[in-house]
Amino acid sequence: MRFVPLLLLACVAVMASWSSVRAAEGKERVYFGTYGHGKNEGIFVAELDLATGVVSEPRLAAQAVNPSFLAFDPSRKFLYAVAEVSTLRGKKTGGVIAFAVDRRTGGLKRLNEEPSHGAGPCHLVVDKTGKNVLVANYDGGTVAVLPIDEQGRLKPASSSIAHQGKSVNPERQQEPHAHSFNLDAANKFAFAADLGLDKVLVYRFDAAAGKLTPNDPPAALIAPGSGPRHFAFHPSGRFAYVINELGSTITVFWYDADTGVLSTIQTISTVPPAFKGTNYPAEVVVHPSGKFVYGSNRGHDSIAIFSADAVTGRLTPQGHEPTQGKNPRNFAVDPTGNYLLAANQDSDTVVVFRLDPATGRLKPTGQTLKIHQPVCIKYVMLGPS
Repeated sequence: MRFVPLLLLACVAVMASWSSVRAAEGKERVYFGTYGHGKNEGIFVAELDLATGVVSEPRLAAQAVNPSFLAFDPSRKFLYAVAEVSTLRGKKTGGVIAFAVDRRTGGLKRLNEEPSHGAGPCHLVVDKTGKNVLVANYDGGTVAVLPIDEQGRLKPASSSIAHQGKSVNPERQQEPHAHSFNLDAANKFAFAADLGLDKVLVYRFDAAAGKLTPNDPPAALIAPGSGPRHFAFHPSGRFAYVINELGSTITVFWYDADTGVLSTIQTISTVPPAFKGTNYPAEVVVHPSGKFVYGSNRGHDSIAIFSADAVTGRLTPQGHEPTQGKNPRNFAVDPTGNYLLAANQDSDTVVVFRLDPATGRLKPTGQTLKIHQPVCIKYVMLGPS
């Protein structure tokens, strides 16, 4: 019964080819989540010309306080942002903000805000039905589900779970720190990478009810002291990758889509063997073709490049590309697979790279965007101009 995964891989190849054609025709809109609280700070937007690789000057799309991470609903009519704060309306919690997207200008209209059920929300995702936001709260060590109504507005949380326990690092792992929340392709299971517990907690997800239930087994274990942070699926759905902030590693999993179980295949370093400095990896991204996996290094200040085996999911190092700035908190490969934008939080820059879809290598285009403390990058395809 191996024909189904092979068919999936063939579909991925066709989609990558189609995207390459689209790259010569149109533009993508790019949104940037940031840290900031002034009247001229919040979420920024620009346009990426897919033929030239030139990105327009970023402009403010909506003012918000620390909208560090962003997520679109499937229709791209609504955008949701965490408000990464410790208190909201006098309570110890952060928030999630809903925006309506102006398709013509890229501007955002604020709809409403709901508590995230934990302090320091740092990551969120919208489920495949477009009916729920799933959010991870770093300081609170909790995860929650916030339903979405027909107008894109958020409703109070329908499910909230507080993680329990600790791990071995005395400074960073004495309590839970939920750092990301992701869903599988079937919208059936949700995965919370918890830096404080050295676990990827797995939940059964009921989209209709907006409910989370611990899976059996309830988590995949990561090596003690690793600090799992962000998580990404391979396009085939058979593999998953988690980047470990405290261990400077990526752990590769085999994924059983029927049971939600993650089985460890490999753990590999994100930095060169000779590197001896302090480093805290942040983001992990799989190329749309599934052929490459990338990870950002804060300290080494680079993008680690790996080739991914289509049969086993195992990674092979292919080098590192400097991000030309400090603390690359986040980066994103555009949907066509031809460009990578790296957000250097401590340099207030986003650097544009052209990506070779055949080799996975990166080449700076020479363009650097100025944005105050960029944290997150999200794309929307606009089609032919």
